[in-house]
Amino acid sequence: MINSSIFMHPTTFFIIGAILLPLVKRVHISLQKVILVVVPVLAIIQVNMALPESFGLVNYLGFDLIFGRVDKLTLIFLNIFTIMALIGSIYGLHVNESGQHIAGWLYVAGSLGVTLCGDYLTLFVFWELMAFASTFLIWYRKKKKSIEAGFRYLLVHTAGGLVLLAGIFLRYKNVGMEGMAFEHIAANGVTTADYLIMIGFMLNAAVPPIHAWLPDAYPEATVTGAVFMCAFTTKTAVYVLARGFAGYEVLAIMGAIMTLYGVGYAIVESDARRILAYHIVSQVGYMVCGIGIGTAMAVNGACAHAYAHILYKALLFMGVGAVLEMTGRSRLTELGGLYAKMPWALVFTVIGGIAISGFPLTSGFISKSMIIAAAGEHHQIGIMILLTLAAVGTFLSVGIKLPYFIWFGGKDKSDIECKDAPWNMNLGMLMAAFFCIVLGFKNGIFGYFGYDWLYAMLPNAVDYHPYTSYHLSETFQILGFTGFGFFLLRKYLTPKPYMCLDLDWFYRKGARVFMWLALKPVTAVNNFTDNVWKSIGLAFTMATAKMFSWFDREGIDWVIDGSAKSVVNGGDQIRHIETGKIQQYIGFAVAMIFIVLIAVIFNF
Repeated sequence: MINSSIFMHPTTFFIIGAILLPLVKRVHISLQKVILVVVPVLAIIQVNMALPESFGLVNYLGFDLIFGRVDKLTLIFLNIFTIMALIGSIYGLHVNESGQHIAGWLYVAGSLGVTLCGDYLTLFVFWELMAFASTFLIWYRKKKKSIEAGFRYLLVHTAGGLVLLAGIFLRYKNVGMEGMAFEHIAANGVTTADYLIMIGFMLNAAVPPIHAWLPDAYPEATVTGAVFMCAFTTKTAVYVLARGFAGYEVLAIMGAIMTLYGVGYAIVESDARRILAYHIVSQVGYMVCGIGIGTAMAVNGACAHAYAHILYKALLFMGVGAVLEMTGRSRLTELGGLYAKMPWALVFTVIGGIAISGFPLTSGFISKSMIIAAAGEHHQIGIMILLTLAAVGTFLSVGIKLPYFIWFGGKDKSDIECKDAPWNMNLGMLMAAFFCIVLGFKNGIFGYFGYDWLYAMLPNAVDYHPYTSYHLSETFQILGFTGFGFFLLRKYLTPKPYMCLDLDWFYRKGARVFMWLALKPVTAVNNFTDNVWKSIGLAFTMATAKMFSWFDREGIDWVIDGSAKSVVNGGDQIRHIETGKIQQYIGFAVAMIFIVLIAVIFNF
């Protein structure tokens, strides 16, 4: 049993750190950099060495709140979340603006809080902390498009939070206190409340058709903010879906659709960060599909792929972010020929590209294949084919197209003045690249890092071996023919200078209709109602004054006869009563009502 005196909730490190950052910055900027490294390191140590199975049990207003519930499913996500917090913080060391770091750490705190929570109310609090904190990572870019995207992002996630809260309230009404524990919900006998909760989770997982917020917002975030955002929101949603809804067939179907939907948009997109954003939709589709299949191996695959995805997707966003930081450009039509100017970013981005494509000896090879194999074992041949096709599109768009048109293809942009990224950005990319490669080795390094290490953390017993002759042969055929196809079709895959419309078109246009309704008919009705109620209120005030005439006859006579002032406005005579006197009578009435309510409440 862990001594409670040395225990601290991992979220607390980041909340306290966020409070300290602006204070230590006033002392010296170097001290802020030290804090940015020390706090995630302490959280990593805490997660791996000092977490009891249950902690933070609080009874509040009759509700049993559980701030800490730890098992193998929890630990694998806690492990990668804290590692990613360290990598992201190192990558952003050159940013002196404390607000960005505060928003990033509160975002991490929300993700850790959701992962550890054992009840729906605690989950909802940290869920909303994630939404609001991450919004500032978009706004801190301080551009018009970023401000607008941040508001759309916040509105969508607020709506999703309300759907989730409605499901929690309905579940409490149907089941009572027992229903507040955050546990797996059996697929048989599922209720409307359970579907509302699942929809709230699916929105954060960017499941179509409620996904468009992701490619709309992530490309508009700050360079460091996008690195944090690609790692936490969708993967926290994967965790809660795995915790609560494993085995739901609808998730398997929607996940398979996600994989191809995201890849399709990524192939035709021309903005580097939008390409990566759509690939989050695609790669999270693998995880959602594995959760929907629901077998032990499928859930293992979803967790392993979430772990690997956080690292290689962050690496890709860091590489593209370094290009944006140094050149001010992210559209492929404006880039090219940077291989000599930013060689380290090139190397790291290529590593991320081959990892996401599932090359042997990379993390994607040992995680994605587990989900596809689980679909085959579960006799879901259609889903298996869709997942394999998505793997082809992934290598085509991110493994080849993205690095080719940034560093080699297109015209040589000799006019681009840039140099390699700062040392801390390269260090962050090096750390992520290290994990992308090491996780792909079967025996690991010194028997600790690598294949055995990741598989040992999975929630279920592992009986899967990715390095078989069949799997290697299949992978090399897919990658080889995809590369040959790009060589033949690269003229047609040249990026075009336009933006692809997605389902966010509907709420962008819908917002205009809403604003017209709000400013025209709704405002007119509101003004009319306001005038009517003002008249009724004046009449009610006079009637109230008469009602209490026994209390102060002289004052009432003053209100009605003596001192009421009249003015003519448009032919109508309106009484204007001095505030001081009339408040005496309204105050007396309110006091009497208050006394009656207190008596009723306390059965006086």
